[in-house]
Amino acid sequence: MSTQVAFEKQQLKQLEKRFRHHVGKAISDYKMIEDGDKVMVCLSGGADSYTMLDILLKLKASAPIKFDIVAVNLDQKQPGFPEHILPEYLQQLGVDYQIVEEDTYAIVKDKIPEGKTTCSLCSRLRRAILYKAAIALGATKIALGHHRDDMIETLLLNMFFNGKTKTMPAKLVSDNGEHVVIRPLAYAKEKEIKQYAKLKQFPIIPCNLCGSQPNLQRQNIKAMLRDWDERFPGRAESIFTAMQNIVPSHMADQQLFDFKNVDLESGVINGGDLAFDPEPIAPENLATDHNANIQQSINIVEIK
Repeated sequence: MSTQVAFEKQQLKQLEKRFRHHVGKAISDYKMIEDGDKVMVCLSGGADSYTMLDILLKLKASAPIKFDIVAVNLDQKQPGFPEHILPEYLQQLGVDYQIVEEDTYAIVKDKIPEGKTTCSLCSRLRRAILYKAAIALGATKIALGHHRDDMIETLLLNMFFNGKTKTMPAKLVSDNGEHVVIRPLAYAKEKEIKQYAKLKQFPIIPCNLCGSQPNLQRQNIKAMLRDWDERFPGRAESIFTAMQNIVPSHMADQQLFDFKNVDLESGVINGGDLAFDPEPIAPENLATDHNANIQQSINIVEIK
């Protein structure tokens, strides 16, 4: 065995262990999968959904509870879609699956003017079809392949463009109120998912079949986060941790906290007027110079 092959084998083993831990923890933290569930795993042909299916199948084999998995792919009839790839892959795995064929591509092209982004309408149509498939299959949970970075990007998109502090939740009830949707990769990093998919040699189907749309705001946010990751390692981890540590009394949403009735009898709430916690909030791998920049900013604010 060559040195390179041995290295890749060890890397794959480490990534698999990490994903099993992350997915298992997400399932436990949010009670995503319960005994007797039938989980419909939505498989797009991208690295995220392949990884999700792979890890869920591994957890299913060793989990203390029993649950079933059915993989579902929606063939939206985009020109050039290699419709043979997923059936062949799933047959090799021996997993129960269904291919749903709906020509949403024609609908989107008819409704959306040339040059406009198609993702919003396409996503709505796709959800409706998948919800219908879940009912037909008797699925109790619908698993989507969104990961930690998708959740961070959505948070920033909503903050920058919609004026809301909102993201993709790890678990929710679907738009029509009929399904529980879960995101088992909520704790997984996109970069590591791509590494895992490459090492596993998943038969990736390109996501640009409906035409490249490079100016989407999500792509801009993604580029910004990549830049942050290079210059300030640990910033994305800190943002995700912040999403799990909301302090309503120190925000401004009157629906989440009763500001009107705060008085001296209320006492000090969550540290009072200490706006920035003095204890370290970033992971241990945060760059030293980044910590110094933060401290310098704090000092400037205190002087003012």
